[in-house]
Amino acid sequence: MNLIKNIYNKFNPFNPLPAHDPAYVNCSEVRGDDDIFKEVGKTIIYSDEPTCQLYTGHRGVGKSTELLRLEDYLQNNGCFVVYFPATEGDIDELDVQYTDIILACTRNILEKLQAYASPNLLLDWLQSRWHELKDLALSDVEFEKLSIESKINVFSKLTTSLRRVPSSRETIRRQVDNHSVSLIKALNEFIEEAQKKLPEAESKIVVIPDNLDRIIPIERGNERTSHDEIFLDYSNQLTALNCHVVYTIPISLAYSSQATELRNIYASPQVLPMIMVKDRQNESYGKGLDKLKEIIEKRVHLIDPVIDIDTQIFDNSETRIKLCQMTGGHVRDLMLLMQSAMRQVDDFPINIKAVNRAISDARDGTYRNAVNSEEWDKLATVYRSKNIPNDEEYRSLLFRRCVLEYRDVDAEDNPVRWYDIHPLIEGTSEFQSALNRLISNE
Repeated sequence: MNLIKNIYNKFNPFNPLPAHDPAYVNCSEVRGDDDIFKEVGKTIIYSDEPTCQLYTGHRGVGKSTELLRLEDYLQNNGCFVVYFPATEGDIDELDVQYTDIILACTRNILEKLQAYASPNLLLDWLQSRWHELKDLALSDVEFEKLSIESKINVFSKLTTSLRRVPSSRETIRRQVDNHSVSLIKALNEFIEEAQKKLPEAESKIVVIPDNLDRIIPIERGNERTSHDEIFLDYSNQLTALNCHVVYTIPISLAYSSQATELRNIYASPQVLPMIMVKDRQNESYGKGLDKLKEIIEKRVHLIDPVIDIDTQIFDNSETRIKLCQMTGGHVRDLMLLMQSAMRQVDDFPINIKAVNRAISDARDGTYRNAVNSEEWDKLATVYRSKNIPNDEEYRSLLFRRCVLEYRDVDAEDNPVRWYDIHPLIEGTSEFQSALNRLISNE
């Protein structure tokens, strides 16, 4: 029981791996040679001027783990990094506006760099808004009488209110929106002062607000969503920080009808694709499956370094391969299916019955419910073509992970992007019916 319990906890699906974690597996070669150090890191290191980049991929594909590796890489190459998972302390992913992101950046930059610069300009900005904000800061004390530490802590109270108290959002957002120019000006002067006082070995400041890809799209009319509003309509504010910034964005935005405008503002978003578990001809892809097997092995071997995966953890290699195939190369789904399969048994090895039950639970409990009745035909089209039209309905399927993005390299080593449906959807009767209709009409 202790063995299965200890291994079960090594497959926590929601904890990103810190840099240099022994469980990390480099999957670049089965992700179209994706390399965050080259594509994002060197842009920052080589640039004399501040840069603003976008990073995206499906939720749960491993972006946070890669960004934590990027943080370590940048720190080792002359950068002071302010990394923060925005949805854990600053924003509510169900209801986000650009003001929330600006305030979150302000709070985290101030907290991480206050030892290197005076916060007075930012505190002056707060004092000017104190009449409207003091009730939200849970203080009856006049601003001037607060200690410096208490004044700085007001920013934290405001972001907490934004995330947890919906009734407070309008007041906070109105103050930030109406006075965003002066807030960003004060923040930039704070950044510039800190820049001068940082050790020479940390010559560049980099801000990485993670988890913004989780922001749920809200329709704004005219085929635009809150994603367009935040990252395009208010791009002047998001790109105004006088330091390097890497924003995570929803994958559906990267392929929206606004992709050209997005590129004009930020350059092309860097995308972390799925691990390939099959090719475009629907043939099993051994290299990708080997990477998923390695992910399992590394986590298991942290508990027992000599245990055999295909005889002692699984009852045979076919059982393990089936579990890996059904993830679609989605790392979080690998973790979830492993934990689900372990819950089906009292002890190792995991048998095919346990894996089939884990697959069935995920298919019926999550993915079948994620598809609307009119979308099955669209999924059949993607399955046959390995492509998606530039259409909002297909981008919505991307956001919900019903359609997955992969990246291969062609004969000349150029990356080739393609799409497929999640394998858990392929086994549904609704999809099979839609596929049969499509084939009969071809």
